[in-house]
Amino acid sequence: MTTSRDLLTSLIGFDTVSRHSNLELIDFVERYLASHQVVSQRISNADGSKANLLARIGPAVEGGVVLSGHTDVVPVDGQPWSSDPFILTDKGDGRLYGRGSCDMKGFLACALAQVPAWQALDLKRPIYLAFSFDEEIGCLGAPSMIEQLMADEPLPGAVIIGEPTSMQPVVAQKGITTMRTTVTGKESHSSQINQGVSAIHVAARLVTQIEAIMQELVDEGALESVFNVQHSSLHVGLIEGGTAINIMARHCQFDWEIRHLPSDGFDVVFARFERYARALEAELQQRAPEISIVTEQMVDTVPALADRDNAAAVELCRECLGDPNLETGGVAYATEGGQFQRVGLQTLVCGPGSIEQAHQPDEYIEISQLEAGDRFMQRLGERLTR
Repeated sequence: MTTSRDLLTSLIGFDTVSRHSNLELIDFVERYLASHQVVSQRISNADGSKANLLARIGPAVEGGVVLSGHTDVVPVDGQPWSSDPFILTDKGDGRLYGRGSCDMKGFLACALAQVPAWQALDLKRPIYLAFSFDEEIGCLGAPSMIEQLMADEPLPGAVIIGEPTSMQPVVAQKGITTMRTTVTGKESHSSQINQGVSAIHVAARLVTQIEAIMQELVDEGALESVFNVQHSSLHVGLIEGGTAINIMARHCQFDWEIRHLPSDGFDVVFARFERYARALEAELQQRAPEISIVTEQMVDTVPALADRDNAAAVELCRECLGDPNLETGGVAYATEGGQFQRVGLQTLVCGPGSIEQAHQPDEYIEISQLEAGDRFMQRLGERLTR
């Protein structure tokens, strides 16, 4: 029997950092499923370099459960790993080390390991495997996979996103939008400061306003206690501009993000920034008409997951976890959950491993968490025979 640990060893061995193709991993999973008489289908990206994979185990009837996980991982560049990140390593401390071990190839391995057992059961409702690409850079793959699922299959009853939650049910997540703001100023000699407009100085005012907007939301009480960061957060991560110290900069650009609460929404928060940017631009154009402030989204907004319309999914998850009174929670990071909820599917997040280990050097998953994931998958199969 192929165990989840065996499968995790194989999955870790594929370097599926988002800038690379994931097709070797998809090939492996396709072959594995086919060896157990499970038919799967690819949903490829535009140039065919990456693919989602969708498979059904059980009858084509309504009320099935979708197990959704992403195949890509974040880079290891510059991180001080003590072992090869693409070789699953057991150091004898109860942990399995490797890039993606908790985020989130551990979940994929637990699901795949149960396929033979699920095939042997008399399932009354199906289990879907929905493995996506490019989640780490904006949940880019899932929408086409969800569209295919909704077009080709009977309506599922629940979706479980297997991000690392230490096997705790999560019913809410923030949405995220990443943006790039480009400021065009007017160059002049820095000694003639009244002749020019520094794009860097303008950008600094915008960055300061971004932080001020976040504080405004806090002061206004736009808070949701389910999150450890209870307000929508705004953050500038990258900035560059200028030519030389004695030239007033013509160009400055910064990349930033809004992680919005389900109750706020991206548009509401971004509108505050836009009002300030437009007023500042108009003011500066009185001095130099060529001044501009342009903000563009880098990827589509990843929608938030709201705690609503999910009672059946929560009950199912609690039953598979063996605790009917288990409390639910929320997470500040984004997942594909909001994309599934957007099409009307009951969705929550629950998977083995801790987000505290995700994206870190020496990322690991506790062996006990992998075992808990196995038990969850076993109980899920048993539950769907009734």
